[in-house]
Parts: sequence; C-alpha cells; structure tokens
Amino acid sequence: MALNLSQKQEVVAELAEVAAKAHSLVAAEYAGTTVSQMTEMRKKARETGVFLKVVKNTLAARAVAGTEFEVVKDALVGPLLYAFSTEEPGAAGRLIKEFAKTNDKLKTKVVSVEGKLLPAAHVDVLASLPTRQEALAMLARVLNEPVTMFARAVKAVGEKQGGGEVAAEAPAEA
Repeated sequence: MALNLSQKQEVVAELAEVAAKAHSLVAAEYAGTTVSQMTEMRKKARETGVFLKVVKNTLAARAVAGTEFEVVKDALVGPLLYAFSTEEPGAAGRLIKEFAKTNDKLKTKVVSVEGKLLPAAHVDVLASLPTRQEALAMLARVLNEPVTMFARAVKAVGEKQGGGEVAAEAPAEA
C-alpha cells in the first residue's frame, strides 16, 4: 500500500524521534521471512525494548539525518528491517542474532553504534554486550571486591594477633 505525503511525514517523524534516543541500530534483510516469524520477532522486540519497523530506505535515510545514525544512509540498500535499541545498546543485536539462527533469510546488513557504521559481522559483538542488569551486577561485584579484601585482611590480622596472645598467656598461667 502506497503512503501519501502526510503518512510519509508521520513515518519519518516517528523514526526520527526513535533514532534520536536510540543506543544502536541494526538493519537486516528480511525477504523470505514468514508473517508468523515477523509477528514473533515484533512481539519479542516489544518485550526487550527494541523499536522494529519495516520502512522504505529513502524514508529511513531522511529520518536518521541529523542523528548519530546518519552514517548509515549510503548503506541502506534493499528491503530492510530496522531495529533500534531504545533501552540498552545490545538489545537489537541480540534480537536479530536470535531470530537469524532459525531463519536463514534474515541477514544483517548494517550495524551502527555511537555514530559509527560497523560491518554486519559486528552484530555478534553488539549482541554480546551485557544487559543493564548484568552490567549493574558486574559493577556491584567490582565495587564490592576491595571491601571484601579489606575485611579479609583485617580478620587475618586480628586472628594472627589474637591467636599469638592466647598461646603466650596460657603457659604463663599454668
């Protein structure tokens, strides 16, 4: 179905708003993907904070103009599915990589993070980024380690001094 001018402007405005706030972009060829596969992917995208949209490349190029994703404009060729990570940088990469495992028709073509256009193979790197919860857990472990080591050192010193005094006093009292 062809879009009229006002509909195209709405699509560009919506995509531009998402692109301005997104952490990363993954564009993938989707030709040959079934309706049920696309529906499942859209459902998973909503659950994981990924904005997923099929848009004409000319509209997508207009939408990313003026954002950090402007670097992808020349790489937008062929029928593409756009996945913007809105909550955490690796979410779009994980989504596309997960669905590409069961669907050989879904092929990553464009990856962009922090204003850089990366090779399509970098979707694996993007997908391997920790989630927000995993990153917070790692940070907590890193922050907790010096405190734990200090506590162990104080305990060891206390045991060493405490154990030596008891042994020295015991024969004197006897």
